[in-house]
Amino acid sequence: MKRIAKVMGAVSAVIFLCASAFLLHGQQKSVSVEGYVLDSACAFTKNLEKPISRECALKCAKAGSQLVILGDDGSIYWPIAETMPATGQNARLLEFAGGRVTAKGKLYDRGGSHALVIEQVAAAPAKK
Repeated sequence: MKRIAKVMGAVSAVIFLCASAFLLHGQQKSVSVEGYVLDSACAFTKNLEKPISRECALKCAKAGSQLVILGDDGSIYWPIAETMPATGQNARLLEFAGGRVTAKGKLYDRGGSHALVIEQVAAAPAKK
């Protein structure tokens, strides 16, 4: 009888964890973000409103700096993978480095930081 109670308790815990994960997953909102792709170090240390140049963004990315999207509102969006183990997203953004994009995907907010699981990304027109 005790063994059945333990098994039922474990099954209940697994069901609760799965349901919680499903609810959290469903709470992420889909967004569209427009902005510049630049390396994260320049976005913070130089307080840029746009990349210095494509070459600069590429050089930093190839040296290991993570590419981010600097939104038109000044927010920085960190591209993340939804898979585990997580994978870097630089390869996906390299072709857009130094340029403007429209990225669509799931937004995760935590402690003032914004992370974006990119589902679609495309070049956006230059900002006027």
